[in-house]
Amino acid sequence: MAEISFAEHLKATLAGIEAEGLMKRERLIEGAQGARVSVAGRPMLNLCANNYLGLADDPRLISAAKAAMDSHGYGMASVRFICGTQDLHRALEARIADFLGMEEAILFAACFDANGGLFEPLLGEEDAIISDSLNHASIIDGIRLSKARRFRFRNGDMEDLEAQVRAARAGGARFVMIATDGVFSMDGYLANLREIDRIARAHDCLTMVDDCHATGFMGSQGRGTPAHAGVRVDILTGTLGKALGGALGGYIAGPGPVIDLLRQRARPYLFSNALPPAVVGAALAALDIVEAADDLRAALFRNAAQWRSGLTAAGFDLLPGAHPIIPVMVGEAPKAQALARALEARGVMVSAFFHPVVPHGQARIRTQMNARLTPEDLELALGAFAEAGRETGVI
Repeated sequence: MAEISFAEHLKATLAGIEAEGLMKRERLIEGAQGARVSVAGRPMLNLCANNYLGLADDPRLISAAKAAMDSHGYGMASVRFICGTQDLHRALEARIADFLGMEEAILFAACFDANGGLFEPLLGEEDAIISDSLNHASIIDGIRLSKARRFRFRNGDMEDLEAQVRAARAGGARFVMIATDGVFSMDGYLANLREIDRIARAHDCLTMVDDCHATGFMGSQGRGTPAHAGVRVDILTGTLGKALGGALGGYIAGPGPVIDLLRQRARPYLFSNALPPAVVGAALAALDIVEAADDLRAALFRNAAQWRSGLTAAGFDLLPGAHPIIPVMVGEAPKAQALARALEARGVMVSAFFHPVVPHGQARIRTQMNARLTPEDLELALGAFAEAGRETGVI
């Protein structure tokens, strides 16, 4: 017999999270997601969304979503292989494959599901997966579901990657897959895909890249980190929930046989409802917009350069890089939360990230740029950061 009830045990766990300063709280946005939002009746500059190109409230996507509902209904009430596949779904899969230069693509409810369902059907106990140590949780969980042998290399360390590949080959692995994020979302670092490609070719490895924080705005026409690096990868996963409109949905793109087998055996695909028509219709419109959005991409990276320069001049500790993810390093979770509260009081919405999302002692404010932010918006936010940084002792 347990000495305390299950509910009491959970309450004690939550109290411990609160005492450590690790409690996460949600804010209610009133209205649409955008560069400016309303929270509790207050206008706020939004510096923490994945809305890189500012398409989450774009009238063209809203119109496309409404048109898709008018023609194809509200929801599918079915998984894909029973009666959940519409012409819209196949049109979007073909469009994604074409956009990314792949043979085929398959849709999932989220990229977390895509990564969770990728590895187990493709690789068995005779095979090996070599994963970057900072890969997203969905890749880690997906690999755990596979029977393949697991190797891990230090983030961005190509010597360690090659050593792990050699170890896998020495152990007799039949197929070896190198798995990496294209962009490491807590740091804004880009994977060294050119060197990963070289190593993969030298040792006959497959390559898999999660490009959630790159599709739409990195590389030519927003085709992602492989396009940015000038390489081809075997399998590319991504999301519709960030730069491509910000709703939900994920995908895997790759060779035809890979996608065909995933349709037969990927459990998140087989046992999840098909994406609703509104999301699919809007995603088709988003891809058309993104291909022609050099102006938005240019604005996004101008904003990132202005923001990084201003924060550096104010004395903040930043991680290096050129991606629109710009982390402001603070150290301890309570101080990061205090800085976030001080910024919110000044009309700037940010989020503090701390353990277990990032290691202990590496708490940060992860700021993210949006193409719809104006230079005046950024100057206002920089002033708020300087004031809040001095108030909380961060600078």
